[in-house]
Amino acid sequence: MPLGDPGGGNFVYTSEGLPESIFMAAVPCGNIGRAVSFYSGLLSMDVLYRNEKEAAVRRNGATLILKISEQTGVDTGIFLGVGNPYDLHRRLTDEGVVFVRDPMRSPLGVYMSFRDDDGNVIHAIEMKAELKL
Repeated sequence: MPLGDPGGGNFVYTSEGLPESIFMAAVPCGNIGRAVSFYSGLLSMDVLYRNEKEAAVRRNGATLILKISEQTGVDTGIFLGVGNPYDLHRRLTDEGVVFVRDPMRSPLGVYMSFRDDDGNVIHAIEMKAELKL
């Protein structure tokens, strides 16, 4: 009997229970106040909650948990979807943000990479209605 079928019948799996999106991601930080300022100030993310050890910020469907950690300055692997990476690049350039990669075209769209105030690498990629691979 499959674990998800308490009746013991012949259950056929389709798409039930499979991942549909990334609900949230965690970003290590050394100082909650500084991290909240970066993500809420420069990226216009709303602060959902904040305490001494973590905070949550959100903009549209992107939710990040900012967590105190001794290990910062990592490539988070997080790609934020943006309408136009060139516009974000211009905005962050004006704020003195350090870039790892200027906007460039990839098979999945134009993307760029930058560092937050803890040195973590965050990526931003253009949101496309349809990917053509």
